[in-house]
Amino acid sequence: MTFNIQFFGAAGEVTGSCHLVTVGSQRLLLDCGLIQGRRKDEERNRQPFLFDPASIDAVVLSHAHIDHSGRLPLLVKAGFQGTIYTHRASRDLCRIMLKDAGFLNEKDAECENRKRVRKGLEPVEPLFTVEDAKFAMHHFKGMVYAKKQDILPGVSLRLSDAGHILGSSIVELWLDDGREKRKLVFSGDLGRSGMPVLEDPVLIQQANLVIMESTYGDRLHRTWEDTRREIHEVLTLATRGKGNILMPAFAVGRTQEILYLFARYYKEWELDRWHIFLDSPMAIEATRVFTQHSDLFDADTAELWRQHNKNTLLPNLHISRTANQSMAINRIRSGAIIIAGSGMCTGGRIKHHLKHNIWRKECQLVITGFQAKGTPGRALVDGAQNIRLWGEIVRVAAAVHTIGGLSAHADQAALKNWYANFEGRPPVVLVHGEEQAIAGLSSYLQQQLSAPVHTARPGEILDLSKAGKSN
Repeated sequence: MTFNIQFFGAAGEVTGSCHLVTVGSQRLLLDCGLIQGRRKDEERNRQPFLFDPASIDAVVLSHAHIDHSGRLPLLVKAGFQGTIYTHRASRDLCRIMLKDAGFLNEKDAECENRKRVRKGLEPVEPLFTVEDAKFAMHHFKGMVYAKKQDILPGVSLRLSDAGHILGSSIVELWLDDGREKRKLVFSGDLGRSGMPVLEDPVLIQQANLVIMESTYGDRLHRTWEDTRREIHEVLTLATRGKGNILMPAFAVGRTQEILYLFARYYKEWELDRWHIFLDSPMAIEATRVFTQHSDLFDADTAELWRQHNKNTLLPNLHISRTANQSMAINRIRSGAIIIAGSGMCTGGRIKHHLKHNIWRKECQLVITGFQAKGTPGRALVDGAQNIRLWGEIVRVAAAVHTIGGLSAHADQAALKNWYANFEGRPPVVLVHGEEQAIAGLSSYLQQQLSAPVHTARPGEILDLSKAGKSN
């Protein structure tokens, strides 16, 4: 009988998380994410799946970020008829995020087709539509943390808090093919201990095989105290410069963390001097979902939430839902903090704000999250002197600050400490990292813990029957 795992995404790269587990006659996917980055990378999303979607019995989704969930509408459209198991908060976030992705796909196709018709070329179809996203949601089943349940014959599942974004999960799978039993643990994206808003990642003790992310496997983050001081310094610098602050931020997770920090340090950072704009319809909706799942907040955030009505947490927060409200922000020359998507500056409203501000030396650009290779955000972090916006070359004169300490991903030391809690040093397979990060973490785990480390390769199959004795 077949008893294996095959890696179809986020193997040797960060985005496109997708791993196929086969247990006897049962087949389930861990994540089904969108590939992000350069145009040639994103074109891979249009290629057929390297497995038959109709043959997949279930999907276990670690969390709602698009690089983990973004191909689910395509999976359903291609014939998947099973259940998508995920935390209830991830389900609610996916309802927003997948719909938004479908809308952007439709707009991108519309824009592309205007160009193609002028060239006499055949039109292109959106990768998937809003309706495709809505239909995919019928397959979702929301779960809670810490409850083990059977999801397929020979497959049991338990989700634990990964501390990465709201609803993010560490996946524990108990597998039984009728002859052998194994326990597989998939880290999903791991958060960091001691960070604001969410609880720390849960420590797991037993596994036969661990599939672990490695996004920041070759580096250490700044301490939280250093990060807090760095944000304060940027705000002080911007006050003197009399310009605006642009903060491209992921709509889910990073935006809510920034809003919390602004509320927590409102007086200390003298934020009453600023007008703060949340300029992202998806982030606005995601923030609403966060409030509906406040039971997942850590103690400090829960206490802050209890002390304030949500409308008084930030009295100078302006919500920009419409395009006209967003365009009005660009008439402001100074005193505005603009939080907008997309987080890697690949699209969305932040590009318009870049066009109006990035060439102004008195302005500040604050990068608050991971920037994939080939994205405008990565180019800015790497010191680009010019960026292209809608075919126009725009000079970069604003100061660019990278606040690495806000990352929602565990760093090298935190990844090592999480893995070190497993009894008996089970084999660990590294995924979801660029080559340098994977190599750094692999070496570190071997040196520090004598861990048996393997790097996943695209299409590779690992035999789970060789993953050690059952726990």
